[in-house]
Amino acid sequence: MQPKSTVEEIRARFDADVERFSNLETGQTATMDAALALELVAQTAAAVTPGARHVLDLGCGAGNYTLKQLQFLPNLDCTLVDLSQPMLTRAQERVSVATNGAVTTLQSDLRELRLAPESVDIILAAAVLHHLRDESEWEAVFAALFAALCPGGALWIFDLVEHSDATVQALQWQRYGDYLTSFKNEAYREQVFAYIAKEDTPRPLLWQCDLLARVGFSRVDILHKNGPFAAFGAIK
Repeated sequence: MQPKSTVEEIRARFDADVERFSNLETGQTATMDAALALELVAQTAAAVTPGARHVLDLGCGAGNYTLKQLQFLPNLDCTLVDLSQPMLTRAQERVSVATNGAVTTLQSDLRELRLAPESVDIILAAAVLHHLRDESEWEAVFAALFAALCPGGALWIFDLVEHSDATVQALQWQRYGDYLTSFKNEAYREQVFAYIAKEDTPRPLLWQCDLLARVGFSRVDILHKNGPFAAFGAIK
């Protein structure tokens, strides 16, 4: 098995890919149902925490998820976190004109992020948690996110997920490959598959749901799943 990308290698790829993450209408087009998940997450977060004042966007990219959240909950304070400074710069530019709240940016690996206890109402994590490696990292990050949420706050995730059964995994991966080919071509499919194999270590959806409950979340819900992508979340 080839070694996985280092944090620096992942940062370098995203530094050079800002434009692809800057379209609010399409979201991240290498994922299935990106625009639908964007809408579902923002709408659900607003419904669950209508009195929210502070959103934390992990792996914010160019800010799409925070921008969509602000359409449902205007003028939130926003904390934007990403490995890539060019992504953060673009996100800050876009988000600052969409809210009267404070906008804070943090360039950080989410494993090294230190968050004040009970300091945010909504946490958004889109296409970022799949970079976590071993189980101890997953548990530590989920526990830290739980601690950072105010009571009644919620974490909402859209991400690549694995499947526990090899046959199911192969079927869903084939569906994803067909999507990528139809979106562009076979070369694009192979390009995306190559960087997923190099960078990503997703975990099964139900495994993540169980872990969310284990670190303390009281209610866990699945919003949507298509192929190897899922939108889901948990309420404190």
